[in-house]
Amino acid sequence: MKWNAQRFFTSPIGIILAASGATFLWGSSFPFIKLSYESLHIAPEDIYQQFLFAGYRFFLASLLIGCVILLFKRTQRMTRSGWKTLGMIALFQTILQYIFFYVGLSYSTGVQGSIIAGTTSFFQILLAHFMYKNDALSLRKGLGLLLGFAGVILVTSTKGSIEMNIGIGEILLLLAMFAGALGNILAKNGSAKLDILFLTSIQMMIGSIVLILIGASQEGLFPLDFDLMSLLMLLYLAFVSAMGFVLWNTVMKYNKVGSISTYLFLIPVFGVFLSSLMLKEELHGLILLSLALVVSGIIIVNREKKKREDHHIQKGIVK
Repeated sequence: MKWNAQRFFTSPIGIILAASGATFLWGSSFPFIKLSYESLHIAPEDIYQQFLFAGYRFFLASLLIGCVILLFKRTQRMTRSGWKTLGMIALFQTILQYIFFYVGLSYSTGVQGSIIAGTTSFFQILLAHFMYKNDALSLRKGLGLLLGFAGVILVTSTKGSIEMNIGIGEILLLLAMFAGALGNILAKNGSAKLDILFLTSIQMMIGSIVLILIGASQEGLFPLDFDLMSLLMLLYLAFVSAMGFVLWNTVMKYNKVGSISTYLFLIPVFGVFLSSLMLKEELHGLILLSLALVVSGIIIVNREKKKREDHHIQKGIVK
């Protein structure tokens, strides 16, 4: 039986496997990045080393996807508009997102970064409202957004106190999530004309070269002293990027932004508990409450879609 990508990635099991797989990989990246910084002695102020580390990661990820392209002998004819599309996707999905993300995470904790990552879904839903006529923002979606952002504000509290501590790390992470959300939507639009593997690989290659050039301008090309453990963590993070973005860009290609975005609630779920397990970061009461608010907000948005589909099924619209 011939493989039908659209049928698989629009089926409930395909959506769940692809979306949960991508979000697990992304959630696991938070503790691995923090551990990599520790292993390589990259301090919060060493931003150019952070750019280099990110550049190495995405360059390797683009090569991994490139190997798959060669293995399956995928081809793609390119036009000037196609290269412009790839450049815009690279700008937001790789360059800006990870400039903000890597610097922001160095000033934040893995737990806080994981929960703030949940805001990507809200940004995608808001952007979809303005960019797609059939994906408008509703009252229920608005309530979900408010709950989610309440959770993000709460997670900025310090060591369980009620004093808000919105610092440079949290601001940069929010900017990263907005850039990533816009990049995801640009990738969805670009996938209508470009092969997903090719799109993901080339935009990562473009983005990684820019990040490496920025970092190398101040630190040189290879200032980091890798040992076996830090090298293995870099390779794992490259795999996370390659597999995560291929899965996510594919499931986004075949489904509405507003419905698929709700699965991003799994990023803070996976990220918080993996960070707690691997980094020994405290899970105090406000962290758990903020996590519950973020997850509840996105579930509310997801329930709207399910209720509407159930209503259509009863009317015989969906068969």
